[in-house]
Amino acid sequence: MKNKNLIWILTVTVLMAITVLNPPVLAEPSIVVTNYEIFPKEFMPGDRGLLTLTIQNAETQATKTETYGDATDSITVVENNGVVITKIWINPAYGDNGKKIKSKTGYTGYEDFGNIAPGAIFQVSFELIAEKNITEGYYFPDLRIDLKGSQYEDITFPIEVRVSNETVDLISTNVPSKISVGGSTDISLSVVNKRKNNVDGITISSDENNDLDFNPESIFIGTLESGNSEDITFSLNPSEIGKKVLSLNLSYKNGDNKHYETYDIPIEIIEALDVAPIFTNIPSAIKKGKSARMGLEVYNAKTESITGVIITPIADATVIPSQYFIGAMDPDDVFSASFDIYSDMLDYGNHTIKFKVSFKQGNEYYETPSISHSFKVVSGEGTSYQSSNNGNSELPGEFGGDIFGICIVVIPIIIVIFLVYVLWRWKKGRKTR
Repeated sequence: MKNKNLIWILTVTVLMAITVLNPPVLAEPSIVVTNYEIFPKEFMPGDRGLLTLTIQNAETQATKTETYGDATDSITVVENNGVVITKIWINPAYGDNGKKIKSKTGYTGYEDFGNIAPGAIFQVSFELIAEKNITEGYYFPDLRIDLKGSQYEDITFPIEVRVSNETVDLISTNVPSKISVGGSTDISLSVVNKRKNNVDGITISSDENNDLDFNPESIFIGTLESGNSEDITFSLNPSEIGKKVLSLNLSYKNGDNKHYETYDIPIEIIEALDVAPIFTNIPSAIKKGKSARMGLEVYNAKTESITGVIITPIADATVIPSQYFIGAMDPDDVFSASFDIYSDMLDYGNHTIKFKVSFKQGNEYYETPSISHSFKVVSGEGTSYQSSNNGNSELPGEFGGDIFGICIVVIPIIIVIFLVYVLWRWKKGRKTR
């Protein structure tokens, strides 16, 4: 019996010595990266961005208890499940050309976080840098978390960072290769965001070195979502002939990084094109809620035929038709067209409508300087044209006037025919007697 007690005492003494000299390795603390976000989502070479990490000690119990021995004699060891983080930093990722994605803090990172209790969640941010001239592609810089104590294994977590050379593009949608000097010609372009992320602060402006008069001098679009586009229109007012280059500057922000692009569009300024719209009927005022008809003529004063002739109105008002297709015109041809202007959506006061003619001669596309007319939207009487069947026409010479004129001519003719018929029947009746 004494021997058994001696053996038990020796066993407990050995276990206690082992515990003191070499503490038992308990379960690893569950330090996990639950989420991370990068702004912007895609970098361009030379960009800086913000990496925000959410880190958690996923242990749910504050302590862990281990018992050694049997039911009569045992040793209980209580271990705190919190963990001390000594350092968090980013290990850079290198591209094929030696350029890298790195953290601004370098290998220093953040130190001495202290004890992270079970269930605790915290965030940490790093400024990431994509070095200039880095090749596009996917990079995986490592997040490193060093834990205090040799019994714990440090944590490595790869962060996905994409670098792309895709830009915001400026595409010509309606820029004639030749335009006339001394007039105003609208040019249309489309701004396209080819990147995988939204871009902000988009502005298009005329280059200071242009010897062409642009209106407006700049257009602000703002935010453009990935894959989307937006159309813009500039008015070009050249003052001298010759071959020119339209230089436009485009600026935008990818995240907080500003980027600049320059686009050059060749164009030739020539003398008058000898094709232009001419007003034949213009209203000076339109009643609110009414419509007015405007007439034009297009004359081809060229010595050659032209094709694809289109008249296009430009106004804030609803104009029907929105374009008038004429087609081909031989030399000295004149073609008439009319448009209805609706005042429903317009405010009271002065407004302007413009018309331009576009056409092709051979393989060249041309656009004439626009002509404009000002009119006023009023609440009282105005020169108006009501296109609906229920409305009253107030424009002399239009539909109502035509009906009245036709009645004046047709009714006497009907009366004469009726009288001739009655006279013929009367004479025929006398002969039969």
